[in-house]
This record gives sequence, structure tokens and C-alpha cells, in this order.
Amino acid sequence: MSDWFTAIEGTEAGHQAALILALSAALLHALFGSLQKGRLAPWTSRGIMDVFMVALAVPAVLWLVPAPQGALQWALVLGAIPIHMAYKVGMAMAYSRGAYTVVYPVVRGTGPVFTVLGAWVVFGEVFQPLQWLGVGLLMAGILGLALYNLRHIVVARETLVAALILAVVTGALVALYTTYDAYAIRALPDPFTFLAWFFLVTNLDFPLVLAWRWRHLDIRPAPRDWLRGGFLGALVAYGSFGSVMLATRLDKVGEAAVLRETSTVFAALIGWLVLKETVGPRRIALMALIAVGAVVVEVAG
Repeated sequence: MSDWFTAIEGTEAGHQAALILALSAALLHALFGSLQKGRLAPWTSRGIMDVFMVALAVPAVLWLVPAPQGALQWALVLGAIPIHMAYKVGMAMAYSRGAYTVVYPVVRGTGPVFTVLGAWVVFGEVFQPLQWLGVGLLMAGILGLALYNLRHIVVARETLVAALILAVVTGALVALYTTYDAYAIRALPDPFTFLAWFFLVTNLDFPLVLAWRWRHLDIRPAPRDWLRGGFLGALVAYGSFGSVMLATRLDKVGEAAVLRETSTVFAALIGWLVLKETVGPRRIALMALIAVGAVVVEVAG
């Protein structure tokens, strides 16, 4: 698998595979966000997911992939820990203060704008004028959505501004981890080595947070929460984060990051159908504008 994957890097087949991986990551990440913003507190649900992510990673690092070789490769793997922990803390804080359909589109829509700039600095990727038009459409959708929420959201209004600020900050962290992960997965000869060890070392933190918070939980997870939210969430996370990381190795980092943000459309549907959040036609239109911007970036590339 690793040999085939590395063989298609930089080819048309690799470009098509990256497109499929980025769109798959979009759908899966919207589902992952809805699982975190479910019945339980976001801190609790993320901790349960991380328990299963670590459990699933252990056999992979023991028997399926080679270990990182040398100090540099280990440093790249371990360097992901503080970045992803900061991102997870930001997501949990934002979800604790705002609805899923308020927080998620701003986080995911802000992230690629910063990522495009990071990809230009780190990888020398340059966007074409029409691609910048797509970025502009995406940003218009983000700002329009934030302004609409500020004017019309009534529930939990006292925490809405804080939720939006946290969402923008977390979006910047999305860009940071996307750029870093892309650099690291390209630096290791076997991309699956980075993925397996990444899921192990970056998910040790929130299980510890969950254990520390356990005695003070208002709602403790039932067995079904562990099986459905934890195990299912871990599988979805593997598909989501793994897909976009592999996409950034096969093709341009900025394009993969932007395409992933079509997840805002899936988020609107999940928020409406599953979480029973009021979305409304204007907010759906603004979320769709974010997705249209992402599509323009890909088509014009």
C-alpha cells in the first residue's frame, strides 16, 4: 500500500486520489464534529473518542508500520502533540459556548484561508487569480455567517461572541496543524508511519482530561456513548484526519485544505437533521457559499 501510494505522488492519478480524499475528509469531519457536539459535553465526548483512537493505534504501531527512524522523524511526530492539543482545547471551548452550526462553519471556513498563506510560505504554492476569487467567496460566506449569527441567534446569546472569537482562533490552529502535518507526512518515507504514530501520541491528552473531570461530570457517559460516540467517532476521525493528511502528501496543501471545507454543507445538513438545530435558508445559503468558494479554488487550479 505504501509503495503504491508513494508511486502516484505528483501524478494525475495522485491528483484525482487527493481530490477524493479531501472530499471524503469533508463529509467525515462534519460527522465527527456532530459526534463531539452531541448529548455529552464536548470535553467528555472528545475524551471518549480519543480513548478508542489510542486503542486502535496501538496494534498499528506494534505490527503494521515501521517506527520513525532517527531523531528528526521522532521530533516531527512528537511536534504534532502541542499543536493538536491546542486545537482540541479550542474546539471544546467553542462548542461549549455555541451551537454546532454556529461554531463549525467559522472554524472550518477560517482554517483554509490561513492554510493557503502557510502553504505559500512553507511549500511555495501559488494560487491563480480565479482561485483567489474562490477564497474571497469562501471568506464572504464566513463573515456573512458570523454577522448573521450575531444579529439573529437568540439562544445562548451571552456566549455567542466568545464562541465566534474562539472559532476564529481555532480556525487558525486548523491552518497550523494542516501545514505542519503536511510537512511532517512528506518528510517521513512511509506516510502511514506518521499517521499511525500521530493517532497514538496526539490522543493521549484528552483521556487524561476525561479522567480528571470524571468526578464532576453532570452527565456521565453510558455504555452506548462509549460504543457509539467513542468507537464510531474514532473510526470517523481516522477517516477524516487520515484522508486529508494523505491528500496533502499527494497534491497541493492549500487546495486540499480548501476542498475539505465543503464540510460546511454537510454540517448544515447534520445540524438540521440530526442535532435538530434551526438552520434556516439564509444560513444554509451562506454555508453553501463557503463550499462554492472551495469548489472554485479546485476548478481554477
